[in-house]
Amino acid sequence: MSNVVQLTFPARSQGRAARRAALLDRFACERRSQDDVFWLKENAEVLNILESTGQTLASGDLPAGALAPYEEIYATLEKRLGFFPQYYRFYLSIALDLEALGMPGGKAERMVHWAATEGLAEAELSDLQRAEARRLMLRRGIDPTGSAAESQALSARLTRFISRPATFMVPNKKAAYELTHIVFYLSEYGRKITQLTRSAEESLNFAGTLAYLDLNADLLAEICVAMRYAGMTPPDIWEDWLSRETNGFTVDPWEGAMAHDGYHEFLVSNWALATSGRQEAFCQTVPEGRVAFHAAPRAVAPLRRMSQCLLEMDGARSSDWTRMEGVICEALADDAAIAHLTRATRACTDFETFFAGFARAEQLAPTQRALA
Repeated sequence: MSNVVQLTFPARSQGRAARRAALLDRFACERRSQDDVFWLKENAEVLNILESTGQTLASGDLPAGALAPYEEIYATLEKRLGFFPQYYRFYLSIALDLEALGMPGGKAERMVHWAATEGLAEAELSDLQRAEARRLMLRRGIDPTGSAAESQALSARLTRFISRPATFMVPNKKAAYELTHIVFYLSEYGRKITQLTRSAEESLNFAGTLAYLDLNADLLAEICVAMRYAGMTPPDIWEDWLSRETNGFTVDPWEGAMAHDGYHEFLVSNWALATSGRQEAFCQTVPEGRVAFHAAPRAVAPLRRMSQCLLEMDGARSSDWTRMEGVICEALADDAAIAHLTRATRACTDFETFFAGFARAEQLAPTQRALA
């Protein structure tokens, strides 16, 4: 990193733009080595969020020199892409967002053309990854799907997946994150008006209800952003809770090896704040040197205890919320958890339908032994 100009901003002088510049510096230079794939992941995420929320050099949200920590990596992006084509989506994302944020140069277009010529998107097995590749390359006018018909077919398959609300009535974090990312890609991160099906809107509503019941700010933040990109308004209850949790984050000096921390939740929660416009995002002071991101302690989430209660009831459980509410509240046996559940029922636009799926009262009949 000898050629990188590292910016430091004493805590007492950190204004809005300086905090964002300090944040970029810590991700670019302090937390991980550029040879670490997790460096690619973290930096692609922070750059994408700043770009998606319009926090650029031109807007004044980033001060002059804020992108200096990325000058060395930007200069070598083409070489790195050629040697590590398996990470092409990370490299394209970083190049495209750096240029959108204000980095001078035209590497992203050359990289997109090379990735398309090499057919890198053809190595993707997942529709979700193909959709991300399409979204990235279309920023420079290239659709890697090969034809309008295949591109439409890809969008149709993605829409079919998110238009099955039953998938999102039971805890399945992988499916829920795929739901949010599909909305991100179809809407081009809010740039394109996307009319979701009514069923897809229900999917977001139910996935958000589960995330709220699980006290999962990371997932709930992504769901709130996806809703706004789809022209929906997230429930105030969800966004009020997210605001409190985001304000409770601390950015702390960190020594030794970089351990798992709450950096992703910190980023996406602030993304949700910025997208909602409810309050300023990224308000935490960023210390010098290596930093870690820590959320405030949380109570035990009611979701697991609700599931356990239903499982133990076996055949006695019902899909009727009015019959099950008292049983579940008794199982929670905690005023704070019951109050959180009550807020969840108010925030969900159709909690009774959600609970009918969540209860899983319809069971497979036992296999009958064939008569001899």
